[in-house]
Order: sequence, then C-alpha cells, then structure tokens
Amino acid sequence: MTGETHCPLCTDADISAYVADKRRHYLYCGVCGLVFVPSVFFLQPQAERAVYDLHQNEITDPGYRAFLSRLAVPLLQRIAPGARGLDFGCGPGPALAQILMAGGAGHVALYDSFYAPDERVLDGQYDFICATEVVEHLHQPGRELDRLWSLLQPGGWLALMTKLVLTRAAFANWHYKNDPTHVCFFSAKTWQWWAQQHGASLEIIGADVILLRRD
Repeated sequence: MTGETHCPLCTDADISAYVADKRRHYLYCGVCGLVFVPSVFFLQPQAERAVYDLHQNEITDPGYRAFLSRLAVPLLQRIAPGARGLDFGCGPGPALAQILMAGGAGHVALYDSFYAPDERVLDGQYDFICATEVVEHLHQPGRELDRLWSLLQPGGWLALMTKLVLTRAAFANWHYKNDPTHVCFFSAKTWQWWAQQHGASLEIIGADVILLRRD
C-alpha cells in the first residue's frame, strides 16, 4: 500500500508495519529501530511551512529558553570557550545561538531550509552542531545526519533534541506522532546503532537530549 521498501536511515529492507491510526501508517526498521512514516504521507513544502509558522517560539520567551537550555547547558560543559558552531534547523529566531554565545561559545552559524536557507554555511567545519526538535522532520534522515557529521571537526559534538520512542504500545497513544510534520521517530536503540556505525561516543541525557561526539 505504501510502496516503501527500505529504511530512510540505514537503507535496510527489514521493515514491517508498526502502528496505524486514522491519519497515517508507521513502519519499523528491524536493523536500526527507526519508526517512520511512508513518503506518501509527507506534506508538500508550502503546507509544512504553514505548520511551522504556527509555532510560538519567541527568543525572549522564558519557557522556550528553558526548553533550549536542556541541550545548551550540557553542551556548553563539553565544548571549549570560543568553539564555533552551527544551529541546524534554527527556525525563525536564533534563540539557541544566543544562549550558546552568551554561555561562552564563539560564532554560531544558522541554517533552516525555510527561515535561513543560506546553504553556504553547510560547506563549513564546526566544533559543534545543534539540531533541536529537527531530526523528526527529516524526510531523508540517513543522508542529512551523515552530512551534518561530515561538517564536524574531530572531537566535535552533534547535539540533538528529539523525543524518543519507548514501546509500541506507548507509541500508539503518543501525541508526538500526531504532528503531520513529524515523519521519523528515534529510540535509544536507534542512536546506539547510529553511534556504532559512525564510531561516535553517545550520551543520552534525560528524555530527549542526545549528544554524539566525533572521536
């Protein structure tokens, strides 16, 4: 029905039905553990942008800054003062970049396919790359994560925020999957697989912060 034959993260063909609801079907990769939406359910770019435009993520909002600090604080503890970074999927306001630079990081470049689409920043090399609430939106997560990894200096950090899949039963009733722009869902198993494939050191902090170090 969906026409999907391979996992968009690891490209393996070991995929099976996971959950279905009234909105979409979800598939599971037996190799890397990714849960993902078949491409037939992807929104067109204009519709996807319309969903993002509804987000109320103001730079000065204390709640939003506290949310971002769950990633910023442990990352700042691991990078050198003046480290150069990239905020991938920064959205319309550079709140995370401001928090990181105020905490001692150096320049933080911005990229977002809708709000800051200057792809020249994707030709640089960085000491750290952040992606907060981004990876679940990626249509081709394997290709995009590999590209980000290639931009890191040795010893650099890839710092991610995304909610993690726990069990099939929990997923079936999970509000996180109901956002139509969320198309792939990672678990601790997925990140362990990815870290092993890339020779990375992995730390999972709390429920949704993933830190990967390029050794």
